[in-house]
Amino acid sequence: MTGVPASAAGGSGAKPVRGGKLGSAAVNQASLWNIANLLTMLRLVLVPGFVLLLLHNGGYDPVWRSFAWAAFAVAMITDLFDGHLARTYNLVTDFGKIADPIADKAIMGAALICLSYLGDLPWWVTGVILFREIGITLMRFWVIRHAVIPASRGGKMKTLAQGTAVGMYVLALTGPLATLRFWVMAVAVVLTVVTGLDYVRQAVVLRRKGLAAEQAAGAKATSGAAAGTADSAGNAGSGTSEGTAGSEGTAGSGGAGASEGAGPVSGARGGRGSAEAER
Repeated sequence: MTGVPASAAGGSGAKPVRGGKLGSAAVNQASLWNIANLLTMLRLVLVPGFVLLLLHNGGYDPVWRSFAWAAFAVAMITDLFDGHLARTYNLVTDFGKIADPIADKAIMGAALICLSYLGDLPWWVTGVILFREIGITLMRFWVIRHAVIPASRGGKMKTLAQGTAVGMYVLALTGPLATLRFWVMAVAVVLTVVTGLDYVRQAVVLRRKGLAAEQAAGAKATSGAAAGTADSAGNAGSGTSEGTAGSEGTAGSGGAGASEGAGPVSGARGGRGSAEAER
């Protein structure tokens, strides 16, 4: 026992709750090596491993493609968990903000390019999906100063459809399953285009609102400054008028006093002259 309160000793005096969410103090002390960032790093590391597994033995070995599918599945699952953990336990870091979208686009882009390179997927499908993903990412940075484009339900469905379709194409499927993956990919492409256009619409609306709010704030600040200048000028003018009136009053009082003082003197002189005349 030291007799020093826990708060003064640097603690809160309460024991941490096991399994509880981290507080703001813990967030400030959270290092780069938290669980969310580690999952993001794992997904980045899986990208080259996935490519090597998919293209091994010419890219047509069912066994190696199964291994590649496993790596792709792990990457997609970590994509679901790292963001959830970061938001739930306040583990959001600058590294995570940058690395997470890069890891997402890297694993999906690598899979699409490899599949098109192997001839399993048309290049135009890869182009449409990559164009949308990269374009929306750049557009987020375009409007991030004004607002954040929230993830929509359609965007989540798009991500699920893309992951499912690409995963089915990674596997060496034949027969009805090969036909099924074609239609799943078709749904994914449609959702990719539709949600992409919706994001563009949201970005334009948010940017216009942001610019309008900035212009209104600027106009308000300018009018406030002008009003402040006018008030200052009015106060200065009132002070000058009062000072002038005070000076005039002082001069008038002085003149009246002088006149009153001169009256007795003149009277005294007149009386002396009369007395001398009488003598």
